[in-house]
Amino acid sequence: MKIPRQSRRGVDRKAPEPITWTDPHSLAAQVERHLGWLEARDYAETSVEGRRRDIMAFVAWCEERGLTRPPELTRLVLDLYQKRVARIERRDGATISPRTQRLKLLAVAGFCKWLARERLVLFNPAAELELPRVGRYLPRTVLTADEAEQVLAVPNLETPLGLRDRAILETFYSTGIRRSELMRLKIADIDLGRQILGIRQGKGKRDRFLPLGERALAWIGRYLEEVRPQLVILPDPGHLYLTADGTPLGRNHLGKMVSTAVAMADIGKQGSCHLFRHTMATLMLEHGADIRFIQQMLGHARLETTQIYTQVSIEALKAVYNATHPGARLRRRKDEEGERASFGPSIVFDEED
Repeated sequence: MKIPRQSRRGVDRKAPEPITWTDPHSLAAQVERHLGWLEARDYAETSVEGRRRDIMAFVAWCEERGLTRPPELTRLVLDLYQKRVARIERRDGATISPRTQRLKLLAVAGFCKWLARERLVLFNPAAELELPRVGRYLPRTVLTADEAEQVLAVPNLETPLGLRDRAILETFYSTGIRRSELMRLKIADIDLGRQILGIRQGKGKRDRFLPLGERALAWIGRYLEEVRPQLVILPDPGHLYLTADGTPLGRNHLGKMVSTAVAMADIGKQGSCHLFRHTMATLMLEHGADIRFIQQMLGHARLETTQIYTQVSIEALKAVYNATHPGARLRRRKDEEGERASFGPSIVFDEED
């Protein structure tokens, strides 16, 4: 079986629609069955849509090479597709990260496993597929407390949408919730009296309750009283934050709003919704919060995921280092010429230098 050499671009962007939907035995037809199987097992809607996108890209790649039926999938096909995924380019020209490659291949591997389970292939062609190794990366950007205040001050409070945006930023900063979690917030999830925010069906379909700071509560209350009544269109959808059209906020809308606020703050850093998640966790850790409480705030299933912030927050490590390392500070001594600072026994610098 000869598979033509593929170009560097094509799969990473919008994949062409498969052409064999009418064939009930085609790969494309099996995709919808597989996705229905996932939905029946209560997979999150975002997970199902993500897998749809990645599996359809794989099916389109196969069909471009004349592979339209499940029995035509082999280990060689999967190996070649893995090489293709490793060459996918982002908009800036760089290849996608090993983590993104792994997610794309996991969707395909899950599809192949399901094909074997349904006896549509004799064996799972992805059974021995070696996925890219993914390291644990530190957050690229974290705000200081002063920088966070600069971002929070960006929205124009003279406008209804500016006041709404301030309430959104305060919610992110106070709780560190995910963008998808904020989008789904309902008015009923806010307990103003107990100062609690309820997260319903977060990542992994787990519920959790979080404390809300007094300042965030004040801005949310002001938004509910002054702005939301102007935005809502009956019948009321019940979502906490609405667009100017009265609809729930979308992912792109929310991400663009936050990234624009960060850029307008002119703090020399970039980021969007997740930036406040990293910032909240890091600042709490630096001020003495136990890592397990931060785990609960972030909604991490495993403590290992939260422990990454112990590497971001180095203030305690710096304090111990300065107190215990003999070469951490300039040594100072007094002589007939006054106080001097020294890097070593033979090199002495005046403080004026």
